[in-house]
Amino acid sequence: MLVALSRVEQARDMARRALGVLRAFASAFKVKVGDIEFGVEPSNGTADSGSLEHDLPEMLLTVAAAAKTTHTGLAILVDEVQYLSPGDLGALIVSLHKGDQKALPLTFFGAGLPQIAALAGDAKSYAERLFEYPEVGKLSDEAARSAIRTPVRREGMEITDEALEIIIKETEGYPYFLQEWGSQAWNAATTSPITAADAKRATSEALNRLDQGFFRVRLDRLTPRERDYVRAMAELGRGPHRSGEIAHLLGIHVTTAGPLRNGLIRKGMIYSRQHGETAFTVPMFDEFMKRSIPQWRPTKKKRKRNRK
Repeated sequence: MLVALSRVEQARDMARRALGVLRAFASAFKVKVGDIEFGVEPSNGTADSGSLEHDLPEMLLTVAAAAKTTHTGLAILVDEVQYLSPGDLGALIVSLHKGDQKALPLTFFGAGLPQIAALAGDAKSYAERLFEYPEVGKLSDEAARSAIRTPVRREGMEITDEALEIIIKETEGYPYFLQEWGSQAWNAATTSPITAADAKRATSEALNRLDQGFFRVRLDRLTPRERDYVRAMAELGRGPHRSGEIAHLLGIHVTTAGPLRNGLIRKGMIYSRQHGETAFTVPMFDEFMKRSIPQWRPTKKKRKRNRK
């Protein structure tokens, strides 16, 4: 973006200054356009203090100011916001706050789990005044039907109402699962329309693919004790569940279960919408855990023997 702005007459000086600040921030910066590579001298003394909370706002505000000269803007897009460290998130919030104060065209779109509102507030107390937190959850039945039927019709095919009802019930309107079930239903059908029988075959194949990929990847990231925790949650049902209920099923004190719970939240496996409540971040994970570990008993912690 800055290279393009540097070619615009009214933005040239600001863009080159922004490139210099960016180089100072990154410590080394080269631009390559086609076969031509050129460097930009760093702007010493700007965005090079080594403090992210000081340098990131300086760098982003300089870039946004350059964009403003051509009546454009700077948008920052971040997925999985909950994985940002408190320092990184705090520096980003400071940048946006200062950009707002200076009326610069700097905006931010982030996606993440429900706890990002609390994380932002913990990072900077004024964060609640900067952001809106629209909830992006499962689709309504009408939207879910459209998500399947519209692309099917676009390809010159039809799908029966019975097949749609099966897919909506199995996926619970979760967007990624709708994609998976829709794909498998399409593959299962040999003629138009896609039928309930096709949708049932799609369910079997979709669950197999989720078990081997989507769910398995998440399970493989967990320690044995963390697996115990989520398996106990599955034993209790889809949730949400009280932390004390889970600890009781595990046979441990709630304070002992706390670090396990916090670790699972950091890994994006579970979340807490209200104090003391815990739920899975994706639908159907409880059923997967039961399929993956059908016969389950809490892992007993081995006691260390004192050696004389």
